[in-house]
Amino acid sequence: MSESKPKTGWLHKATPASFVSSDRHLRKTLGVKEMLALGIGTIVSTAIFTLPGIVAANHAGPAVAISFVIAAIVSGLAAFAYAEFASALPFAGSAYSWANVVFGEVFGWIAGWALLAEYFIAVAFVASGWSANFKLFLGSHHLVLPPALAGSFAAGHGGVIDIAALFAVLVVAVLLWRGTNTTARVENVLVVGKVIVILIFIGVGLTAIHPGNYVPFIPAHKPGTEFGGWSGIFSGASQIFLAYIGFDSIASSSAEAKDPKKTMPRGIIGSLIIATILFVAVALVLVGMFHYSKYANNAAPAAWALLHSGHEFTSNLLSVVALLGMFTAIIGMMLAGSRLLYAFGRDGLLPSFLGKVNDKGLPNNALLVLSVIAILIGSVFSFTELAGLISAGTLIAFIIVSLGIYALRPREGKDIQEPGFKMPFYPVMPALAALGSGFIFYELDNQAKMYAFGWFVIGLIIYAIYGSKHSKLSQKK
Repeated sequence: MSESKPKTGWLHKATPASFVSSDRHLRKTLGVKEMLALGIGTIVSTAIFTLPGIVAANHAGPAVAISFVIAAIVSGLAAFAYAEFASALPFAGSAYSWANVVFGEVFGWIAGWALLAEYFIAVAFVASGWSANFKLFLGSHHLVLPPALAGSFAAGHGGVIDIAALFAVLVVAVLLWRGTNTTARVENVLVVGKVIVILIFIGVGLTAIHPGNYVPFIPAHKPGTEFGGWSGIFSGASQIFLAYIGFDSIASSSAEAKDPKKTMPRGIIGSLIIATILFVAVALVLVGMFHYSKYANNAAPAAWALLHSGHEFTSNLLSVVALLGMFTAIIGMMLAGSRLLYAFGRDGLLPSFLGKVNDKGLPNNALLVLSVIAILIGSVFSFTELAGLISAGTLIAFIIVSLGIYALRPREGKDIQEPGFKMPFYPVMPALAALGSGFIFYELDNQAKMYAFGWFVIGLIIYAIYGSKHSKLSQKK
C-alpha cells in the first residue's frame, strides 16, 4: 500500500531538482541572439511609440526623458537580481519558481500571481497600442473602422470589441502554437526592422525640432495634480516603468535557454541597456518636435508627430513597422505568460491541464488560456488603466526577487548551482533594488494600488482554497 503524501505547509521550500525534473520536456532552443531579440522586442514595443507623448503631456513635460532614466535605473537594479537568479535557477516561471526555492511556496505564489497580472494585462495593453496605431494608419488613408469594432466597450464611443487588438493576439497565439524556433526567427527579423525604423524616426525628427519646445525643461508643478516639478517626473517614472518590464520575459523562458549561465545575464542586461538608449533618444526628439501638450490622449504620438511635421511617407513607414514591431512585444509577453501559467499547472497550484505540454514540448494549453484572459481584460479596461495596472504587479515581483538574493547567495555552490553572473555590490545593491521598486510602487496612482490589492486578495483566496491543497511541491516523498 502506498503512503499518502502529507503537505508540509505554505512555507515549504521547493528543491531545485524538482523543477529540473518537471521542466525536462521543454526544449533548449534559445541562445543569446534569440534572448536579446526577445528582450529588445518586448521592451522596445508599444511603449516607445506611445508612452513618451502620454507621460510628457500628463506628468513631466520635456523632462519625460528624466522619467525614462529613473525608471531605467530602478529596472536595471532589479535586472541584476533577475540575471543572477536566472543563471543559478534556469526554470520556467522565473520569479514564481525562484521564490518557491528560496522563500517558500506562499511567497512563490505571491510572486507568480503578481507576474500573472503583469502578463495578462501587458498582452492586452500592447494589443490596444497596436490597435491604436493600426487605426491611425487607416485614418491617414481615409479608412475608418465601424465604431462597434473600433474599441472595447470599456472605452465607450459605441465600441463593442476592439477587433484589431483581437486580431493581434490571435496572430501571435498561432505563431507561438507552432513552436519557439519559428517564433524566434520571426522575432529576430521584426526586431531588426523595428530598430532601423526607430533610428530613422530619430534622424528625421531631429530635422523638425523646435528648441523652444524644451523650455521650461521641467515645468512648474501644478498643485493638486501629478503634473510638473520633480513629483511629475517621479509620477511619470512610475507609469514608464512598464516600458522596461520586457527583460523579465527573458527570465521566464530560461528553461528553454542554451547554456543559461551565460545566455540569461547577457540577454537580460544587454536588452535593457539598448532599450534605455532608444527610449531616451525617442522621448527627447518627440517633445522637441511639438509642445508636449499636443500629445495628450494620443496613443500613437510618434506617427502623429511625423505626419503633422510634413513627413507623411516616414509617418506611414513608421506606422507599418510599428505595427509589425509591436508583434514582438506581444510575442514576448505571451511566451512568458504561457510559461508562467504552465509552471503553476506543473506544480499543481492551478489546474494540472495548464502544466501539460504537447508532443513538441509546447505548453499550448496555458497559451490558449492566456490568450482568452488577455482578450477579456482588454475588453474591460481602458488603455490608460492598463498602463498603471501592469506596473503594480511587476513591482511586487521585483521586490521579492531583489530581496531573494539574500536567501540565494548563501546556497550558491551548495544545493544551488554556482551562477555565471552575480549581482554586483552585494549586499547593498539588492536592498537598493527593493527600495527603488518600493518607491515606484508608492508613486503609482491610487486606482492601480486598489486594483493590485484586490488582485492579491483574490490570489490568496485561490491559493488557500485550491493551490495549497493540490500542490505537488509541498508533498513529502
